[in-house]
Amino acid sequence: MPWQIDSAHSSVEFSVRHMMISTVRGRFDRFSGTIALDEENPAATTVDITIEAASINTRVGDRDNHLRSPDFFDVEQYPHITFKSKRVEVLDDSHARLIGDLTIRDVTHEVTLNVEYVGKAVSPWGATSAGFTASGKISRKNWNLTWNKTLETGGVLVDDEINIAIELELIQQAEVQSA
Repeated sequence: MPWQIDSAHSSVEFSVRHMMISTVRGRFDRFSGTIALDEENPAATTVDITIEAASINTRVGDRDNHLRSPDFFDVEQYPHITFKSKRVEVLDDSHARLIGDLTIRDVTHEVTLNVEYVGKAVSPWGATSAGFTASGKISRKNWNLTWNKTLETGGVLVDDEINIAIELELIQQAEVQSA
């Protein structure tokens, strides 16, 4: 059964070390996707997500503009980041590994996200929702996101390792009846 992302109650966030001494956090404000959640056989679930790269938000306008530039995401040429699942490895009733292809700047690499099923509820308006969290780490260099500056004290301005943190609330869609 198809489920849509409830973007008002979901987030796609990241964090990265800055100057090797602090952590900077950001998020993408616009994303959408469909999850074909198979509750009877979770390993058969599929995920297809599209993120608008220009919606990056680190709460610092100049930094966000730099991240949108050709030094990083080059949003004019590559407006979308996508994730398409390849398989789900079920670990137990509420945990799984979601393996899929992450495409940034037309470069695709397989990534693994650790997923937790948080639960399911019916809203006061009758909609059925399900909640999931996902996390993982990637090397930004794998997607040719290599801009950096060497620090006088050693190290670099922007670390290579990016931590991903996702909170998804999904809304079950009505099944279309065949005529």
